[in-house]
Amino acid sequence: MNIFKAMAVKNLEEVTREIPVIDVGPAFRGEPGALDRVAAEVRRASERVGFFYLAGHGVPPSIVDGAFAASREFHAMSLERKQALRINENNIGYLPVMESIQGASQVHKATRPNYNESFFISHDRGADHPDVKNGPTPLRGTNQWPDGHDGMRTAMVRYFRTMEAVGDRFLPVLARALELPADWFDTFFRDEAHINLRFLHYPPQESDDDEQFGQGPHTDNSFITMLAREDVPGLAVRLPSGEWLAPPVIEGTLLVNLGNIMKRWSNDRFLSTPHGVLNDSGKDRYSIAFFYSPTVSARIECVPTCVSAANPARYEPAVYRDLVLDFYNANYFHRKGYAGGKL
Repeated sequence: MNIFKAMAVKNLEEVTREIPVIDVGPAFRGEPGALDRVAAEVRRASERVGFFYLAGHGVPPSIVDGAFAASREFHAMSLERKQALRINENNIGYLPVMESIQGASQVHKATRPNYNESFFISHDRGADHPDVKNGPTPLRGTNQWPDGHDGMRTAMVRYFRTMEAVGDRFLPVLARALELPADWFDTFFRDEAHINLRFLHYPPQESDDDEQFGQGPHTDNSFITMLAREDVPGLAVRLPSGEWLAPPVIEGTLLVNLGNIMKRWSNDRFLSTPHGVLNDSGKDRYSIAFFYSPTVSARIECVPTCVSAANPARYEPAVYRDLVLDFYNANYFHRKGYAGGKL
């Protein structure tokens, strides 16, 4: 029996309440006192479980629906056409099934590659963008698009830019959640934050192999991740109790989790919670993960409100680019610096 089922929650109704629904609308609208009130809710969720549902985010359902339709359009293309857009050293493009593994995971020793295919995009930089015009810049490349799918590209870029705006508006909430000035994170996300938008397709899989996951148990390496889902189940989240919960889909919300960069920045005050995917539903499963992180040159150092004489910094200062490249090299077979052996 796989770990998600062997250690599944015993009381689903009670445990489900551990992942709160947080309405950020009042803070986004600038209502008096709302920023600190919402930040307090985010603080509680971040310290206790590391996941929460984001309501009131303002993303129109039509934009979400359009992004899912675009994802289906991409994944319905022939394998030959998708392989022509194969993921590159900037982690942009098509990642085939069984071409990644949770090698960086400290949650569960991965023995099988991930059974999903993904299409990654980032900022849709043109030929005149400085990072394109002046030569290759690590992690700041151009998107790869298939010919003849202009509508798909438009829908994906629209979703990317919409979610980027949500991330930007959420930064003051996260800063106040850490008892920092509201603009504290702003400088770290200027000049194009490092954002990956991942359109995931999990084909139905047999569940008799207890070590075969759609996405093995892991923690994200992002600052935060915002996940859009449909009704097909598969996601599992490890609660502080050690039990695994399949969080229900709540209409109109995004499921947010904190990543390793936030855990590092907060000196382990905020949790980067383990999760994974097993699609034994018998149906195709699609999800869209928006990984929102600082610009690649950002220096990550434990924030002052999370460090004291009694609680010294657990992490040395580091450049975000180095942290993310180490993560990629541990997980993705296409990387020149891939640290593992293909299974």
